[in-house]
Amino acid sequence: MTLDKDLSSIQEMRDAVEKANKAQQEFMQFSQWKIDSIVKAIATAAFHQSKELAQLAVEETGMGVAEHKLLKNQVGSRDVYESIKDEKTIGIIHEDKENKVTEIAYPYGVVAAIIPTTNPTSTAMFKTLTALKSGNAIVVSPHPRAKKCTVETLKVCMQAALEEGAPEGLIGWISEPSMEATNQLMTHPDVNLILSTGGGGLVKAAYSSGKPAYGVGPGNVPVYIEKSANVAKSVQMVVDSKTFDHGTICATEQAIVVDQAIHEQVKKELQKNGSYFCNAEEKKKMEQVISIGPGKVNPDIVGKSALKIAELAGLNVPSNTRLLIAEEDQVGKNIPFSLEKLAPVFALYTAQNSNDAKKRCLELLNLGGRGHSFSIHTEDDHLVREFGKAMPVSRVLVNTLSSIGAVGATTALAPSMTLGCGAYGGNISSDNITARHLYNVKRIAYGVKEADIPQPGKNDAKIESNKQVESLMKDAVEKSGVAAEGIDKAKIEQLVKQVLTEYQNQS
Repeated sequence: MTLDKDLSSIQEMRDAVEKANKAQQEFMQFSQWKIDSIVKAIATAAFHQSKELAQLAVEETGMGVAEHKLLKNQVGSRDVYESIKDEKTIGIIHEDKENKVTEIAYPYGVVAAIIPTTNPTSTAMFKTLTALKSGNAIVVSPHPRAKKCTVETLKVCMQAALEEGAPEGLIGWISEPSMEATNQLMTHPDVNLILSTGGGGLVKAAYSSGKPAYGVGPGNVPVYIEKSANVAKSVQMVVDSKTFDHGTICATEQAIVVDQAIHEQVKKELQKNGSYFCNAEEKKKMEQVISIGPGKVNPDIVGKSALKIAELAGLNVPSNTRLLIAEEDQVGKNIPFSLEKLAPVFALYTAQNSNDAKKRCLELLNLGGRGHSFSIHTEDDHLVREFGKAMPVSRVLVNTLSSIGAVGATTALAPSMTLGCGAYGGNISSDNITARHLYNVKRIAYGVKEADIPQPGKNDAKIESNKQVESLMKDAVEKSGVAAEGIDKAKIEQLVKQVLTEYQNQS
């Protein structure tokens, strides 16, 4: 009997989880050295196949640029490995001999990983490496439009793991994913943790699964080019960042906010770097292509080139156009240019001063990017700190490409393809998620402090004793005939307490 697509997908998922659970029970007994050797083998194999997998991703999804996906794959394999290779993740990871506390790491178990269509191969590499480094097994649900390249990446990882001695089934996947199979994967009783990178619906489902989950929010990233910035250098970085992989990284800049004092200079530099400014009529055409409803971006523009998007909008632009820009002065769900556009399309806002710029950036983040990232180009470190405190984000990128800076390619942030948005974005973590987030820690703690535990009724006796002392002191003062201010009350109190103690001991 032939199962229908959904039933077949669900059964494949269940089989993968069963195998992963069994493999993980064996894998968690491996030494740190053995696990590290497996992780290294996976990273090496994935890195060597980065170019082929990048091309496969572009061919299958129709999104992005192969050369740029190659760089993302290198970050997802080599850079991630380099950042986690020396970390202790198995057994005793720390001992505080002075305070007599020992920390022992233990894995979650089976990790369910949801992979997006925008960064399918690099995210699969990253999640596999970090999950296994922490002693877990992993079962992956690819995006249906990126299933071939995702599964091919996982096969490369699994083959390398097997050759290094990993148990069969440690890395699993759904080759024909469906929404029902993905939802059941997240609620499967043998799944212990969820790593969800994808649309808002999937992230919400992950948090509603009853399982521990790391999800990420949208990244409507504003970039502020302040008047003290090196305009030529800043604009080049912003354009390179926005056009990187046709804008598919969620940390990519989505709107430029520029000081009025350098507006014309910035505009000229943008044009030098291949940006095309839409006139009023062209802007209206673009708005119809960008959005398919209030707050909803047209998926047909995601990861497409500026030339392709211009063609969809019926615009005639120069053949060297890298970026489509329209000047804007409003923010809202009904303002298409102000939305998160995972494409080489920009809004340009002009601010009178830094306070005006701050208000505009807050508007853009509150529209759909709270918790994610903010970018600023300036030579004023005081202003960096001011904006850093004010922006409701988890990452502030300074004088760098926001898209790849946020994932650790041009900054010292932890290399990661899953960027937490913290409380601002309704996430449990504001970190760049990595191996240290995928294991638990138990603690052995010895007693190092004595505790004086009061016995029942003793407090009442003490209160009564104090009352007796006060009464006897008062009587002694009155009988002495000496003025109260001429008496050493502390000495009398001490003598009275000694008498009472002797009396209580004798009774």
